[in-house]
Amino acid sequence: MSLKQRLGLDQDPIFLVDGHAFLYRFFYAYQDMRRADGFPTNSLFLFLRMIFGLIRTEQPQYAGFFFDGRGKTFRHDLFESYKAQRPPMPEDLRPQIDPIQQAIRLMGFKVIVSDGNEADDCIASLAARFKNERPVVIVGADKDLKQCLDERVYLWDPGSKADKLTGLAEFREETGMEPDQWPDFQALIGDSADNIPGIPKVGPKTAQKIMADSPTLEDLKQTLIDGGGDFTKAMRKKLQDHIGDAFLYRKLTRLELNACSDTKLEDFSRGQADHDEMLAFLQEYEFRTLLRELPRVVPPTAKASQQGAQAAKPSPGTPDNDHVIAETTSKGEVPQKAPATSQEPSAKAQIKPNAEQTGQTQGTLFDMAPTVATLPEADVHQAANAAALPAMTNLHIGLIPDDGGFYLGIGGEEWHTSIPASELVPMLSTAASIATPDVKALLRENDCWWTIPEDRWFDLGLAAYLLSPEDRNYTWDRLTQRLAPELLDKLVAGQGLTAKALAEAMRDRLSNAGLADLMRDLETPLIPMLGRMEIAGVRIDRDALAGFLKEVTAELNALTEKIYEQAGRPFNMRSSQQLAEILFTDLGLKPRGKTPGGVPSTSFAVLEKIKHEHPIIEDIQAFRKLEKMRSTYLEPLPKAAGPDGRIHTTFNQLTTATGRLSSSGPNMQNIPIRSDMGLRMRACFIAEPDNLLVGADYSQIELRVLAHYSGETTLIEAFRHGQDIHSRTAALLFDTSPEEVSRDQRGNAKTINFGLIYGMGPQKLAAELGIKLAEAKEFIERYFERLSGLKEFYESVEASAREHGFVTTLAGRRRLLPDINSRNKNLQSQARRQAINTLIQGSAADIIKLAMLAADHDEELKRLEARLILQVHDELLLECPADRAEQAASRLEEIMSGVYELAVPLAVDKGIGKNWAEAH
Repeated sequence: MSLKQRLGLDQDPIFLVDGHAFLYRFFYAYQDMRRADGFPTNSLFLFLRMIFGLIRTEQPQYAGFFFDGRGKTFRHDLFESYKAQRPPMPEDLRPQIDPIQQAIRLMGFKVIVSDGNEADDCIASLAARFKNERPVVIVGADKDLKQCLDERVYLWDPGSKADKLTGLAEFREETGMEPDQWPDFQALIGDSADNIPGIPKVGPKTAQKIMADSPTLEDLKQTLIDGGGDFTKAMRKKLQDHIGDAFLYRKLTRLELNACSDTKLEDFSRGQADHDEMLAFLQEYEFRTLLRELPRVVPPTAKASQQGAQAAKPSPGTPDNDHVIAETTSKGEVPQKAPATSQEPSAKAQIKPNAEQTGQTQGTLFDMAPTVATLPEADVHQAANAAALPAMTNLHIGLIPDDGGFYLGIGGEEWHTSIPASELVPMLSTAASIATPDVKALLRENDCWWTIPEDRWFDLGLAAYLLSPEDRNYTWDRLTQRLAPELLDKLVAGQGLTAKALAEAMRDRLSNAGLADLMRDLETPLIPMLGRMEIAGVRIDRDALAGFLKEVTAELNALTEKIYEQAGRPFNMRSSQQLAEILFTDLGLKPRGKTPGGVPSTSFAVLEKIKHEHPIIEDIQAFRKLEKMRSTYLEPLPKAAGPDGRIHTTFNQLTTATGRLSSSGPNMQNIPIRSDMGLRMRACFIAEPDNLLVGADYSQIELRVLAHYSGETTLIEAFRHGQDIHSRTAALLFDTSPEEVSRDQRGNAKTINFGLIYGMGPQKLAAELGIKLAEAKEFIERYFERLSGLKEFYESVEASAREHGFVTTLAGRRRLLPDINSRNKNLQSQARRQAINTLIQGSAADIIKLAMLAADHDEELKRLEARLILQVHDELLLECPADRAEQAASRLEEIMSGVYELAVPLAVDKGIGKNWAEAH
């Protein structure tokens, strides 16, 4: 449904597109998109996809695209530091601007480059002028544009998750203000994206409250002069001290209404695009998917009309040798998921994030027809036996398992055979490489696959994961339906040949992204090692689990009766709805939050807030803890064990954006450890008779990685001298010696040490420590003041992420952060946390993976018959003959501590025991 239909408009609207914002929005969506000669094409491709979507869904009769001109505007004259903190335009974005504007003109649309003003000023001016002639739809997400809203002016962000369309009524309901108050509101709160300070300590809620009583800055100033207003003493002083500044800030945030005065509505009438010229343009920039889409957007019979004559003029921005980047990159584009945020795309570096993948409702700007591919039918040769297959020596082979056989891409031919794997493997072993979607699945299926050298495998799912670690789906169906249309010049007939072609394209992509070494040296060798761990498994003590279950069940029954008595009636303890009724209706406790469905929440966080208000809360929490132990571990684990009495979990290599491994069936990563019950649980995992378990885990590895990266002298000295890092930090925070640090002080320091790695803010810290928000803020300020190297490090990581759009771990793993430059503060803050978290946690994950490989390949451990059976976070677990356990433990410690050289030692804690609890 078009916007005209959705809004019930009686005229076609004019679309005013904030092109400059989309430049950056698309650029940070995916930065590895380049033409064969290295020319960057990411923003250009997504701009064209947006235009194609606009034509398909809206068929606009009037539209214009607006861009900022070069140089300063009047705002810089008013406020010298306006936007001063913004980094310069990325080098790979600048050469794309001219081709983007050329493409817009080729599609018949008006382009306006605003000199002396910003693009938003032109949009605001034209919206005010044209709204009397026809409805206006502003396409963008810049919050400044909200002041343009009117009865016939709408703000549309088709890239947001909800395809957000804001009209005057929605704005009033959301803010309680009128659009012309918006600059006053922004002047109070400031805008970090434009380097506008605002009034200190005035956030959105405070500003809304102020403006409810004083609708304009003039009103607020008079209120302060008269001594009125419901302000605290501190707030009144801040307002009095800065009200003059606020008037300046309003000038900066208020959009001009006299810009672009020489343009008329007729100038925005869309010209007719020329199919042939657009075809040549798409071919020039190697946009294969758009070439397939072009006939549906611009029919081949359509020729440029006089109206669209401006489109036929080539732009001087066509790439030349000055634009060619030295590093050769792969052919074609790798499109990025359509934006799903209010400013930049939420797609996290997807390898194939087309708009059709977003699940957005029809009618959005990015709603393209799905490019879900069906592979062309192939001329498949059948091989009844191995002798009928062609030789594979030194060839790159595509291999797709099929019910009852295999599809093979050999040379340029598609083959199918139903011969046993044992007969096929000797031929495949001579190949140069074998591309298949899931190597580990083959290894687990049949022992014969292990005879193929591990360096011959090319795991397509793994390659897709490294390129796009947040896609979550790397099945063969997904790869062929979504990835093949994007990476291949044309769809290949045959599954085996498609696998072969995808491998070739993905090798180029990995190389261009700097991920080839990571794939070859770390992740691919990890596949067979994880397979061996899965096959080995870990033994469980069925009798111990049964006894533990019996005790827990008895405790649950006792708690249930006690809770029923306190509640006054029985109810379903596992029903959050019934529990909410007991707590907030029957017992009259005050709700502290609601579920997405609007009913009072009974989450852990809510119960924590009210646990002192009634004794039933602590009993409910105890019940939940025991119930989780029962339902997650004690009952399922014995059922999950194989006939050999061992748990064979599946290690997932393709699930986390940071590179950490996870496990499933069952999830061994979440086996509790810190509580008495956790140790009791771990004691149920045992060694075989005459064997022992050897456990070793890194001590505070993430803090050590942080010390390495940051160069913070306090952390480095503490780790190098074997000091307790939390006591050392507490001594700094509380101005005391490490020997005099109390247990609570050390606990507080530990919380902040680890919390800041994961981006813990003052509110979370306040909740964790049970202190006031102001106190938590002071804590964090003092922490970074005393450990200034950390502050500089955090700032440098953010600056680098802003410049490059991604962070890179020790092993070269990358995570793209498209929201790092978002003007949405929440999204930007989340991206900053992800940057630090990925860098630290991802590098720690790299180190444990390196240690796993080193242990798996170590000849000494092999001689001792010690085999790796489990990996959980920063811990490795071996099983070996009892008389060799001490040697194995020492060797494992040596391997883990020396696997990577940081600026501080890699400390390892080791243990030996008959069960996991003893060995930890």
